[in-house]
Amino acid sequence: MKEFYPTGKALQLLLVLWIGVLIAFFTLRWDMVYLVLPILWLFFIAVAFFKPKLDVEIKRILPHDRILEGETVEVRLTVKSNERIPSLRLVDGTPGELEVIEGKNEFLLSLKKDEVRELSYKIRVRRGVHEFSWIYLSYQDPFGFFKRDKAVELYDELIGVPLIEDVITPYSTKGTKITVGPLPSPRIGEGVEFHAIREYQPGDPFKIINWKATAKMGKIMSNEYESERKVDVVIIVDAGYLGGRVIDYSVRAAASLMLDCLKNGTSFGLLLSESVPLWVRVDYGKRHFFRCVDILSTARPDKNNLIAYQVEHLIRTRFPANAQIIYISPLVSEESRRALEMIYRYGYKIIVISPDLYSAIEPRSKEEELAVRILALKRKAYLRKLSAYALIIDWDTRKPLRSAIAEVIKL
Repeated sequence: MKEFYPTGKALQLLLVLWIGVLIAFFTLRWDMVYLVLPILWLFFIAVAFFKPKLDVEIKRILPHDRILEGETVEVRLTVKSNERIPSLRLVDGTPGELEVIEGKNEFLLSLKKDEVRELSYKIRVRRGVHEFSWIYLSYQDPFGFFKRDKAVELYDELIGVPLIEDVITPYSTKGTKITVGPLPSPRIGEGVEFHAIREYQPGDPFKIINWKATAKMGKIMSNEYESERKVDVVIIVDAGYLGGRVIDYSVRAAASLMLDCLKNGTSFGLLLSESVPLWVRVDYGKRHFFRCVDILSTARPDKNNLIAYQVEHLIRTRFPANAQIIYISPLVSEESRRALEMIYRYGYKIIVISPDLYSAIEPRSKEEELAVRILALKRKAYLRKLSAYALIIDWDTRKPLRSAIAEVIKL
């Protein structure tokens, strides 16, 4: 906060007054000094009667803390003045990445003591975490002689979450997890499908004892069954800068698949591959889902992406065994292709959702159109080669993800 300080207009007037006094002194015209008095009187009035402390109470009201990207949100401000302020300029510190589409985030007010005013403007939300930190106040007296500025700290956070669409599960939900059915349970099921014969263990029910094998082996043997259980899903999002044009599509695909996992009761984890990778361990439930969505909302193309190294490290230390891997990447960098090969060598089941980078480009000339076609054909060749490692869903971003999955999975 700055104290009351003179404006440029006041400084110019003071200079003129000083010059007038000097002229009166050198010309011995002391009556000219009386011309200075009205202006000095105005300065006295401005200081004595128009010097508020900007004592105001401000509240910012947002409809929700999470909003889908592209949605329009009304930001409301409630201003209460504890003193009379003839002319107050108020500017809300709207984050630069949010577009004001209706009204303005700048207001000019005249407030009486204890008066309450409500102000509003509308913004369009973009994906990401947006922080409102300050409200800036500025006052200038009616004569334009003095000014006071004040910054009011007022923090609010708005998270623009990625758009989510209803998708088809592009993998089998059968697996070998302990949990059976749509919701996790602390008890192990007996199973429905024969798996193997093993030695009897204390606590096994008598009905699973294999009497023929017991007679043959000379010791008690039991049947072992495998039930149809939910498999762990790990979603990897490639945030490399070469695929910056389709990062929003990658994030939307990841969020949509996580919602599908949530509906099916499938546990899932997330790896957002940036220069500092963000890993969320495998879990389930709504709280876990919103945590992953919040992380996806922060995704930005990163020049220091080392996805192959990050994936190898997490496979050795964090990834659950027999997990289903969903790898979301445009596959335009050598590093991203090496990461896919590495996951395959570790024996994981992989489904790749590859947003077509070149489908998001609008050529502005015939030369650009030809260049885009050549690059798209080169990418197709890479995908054909990599199809030996995984099932690849080549996603033309001009179409819904659900259609792209249906074309490949044939569901």
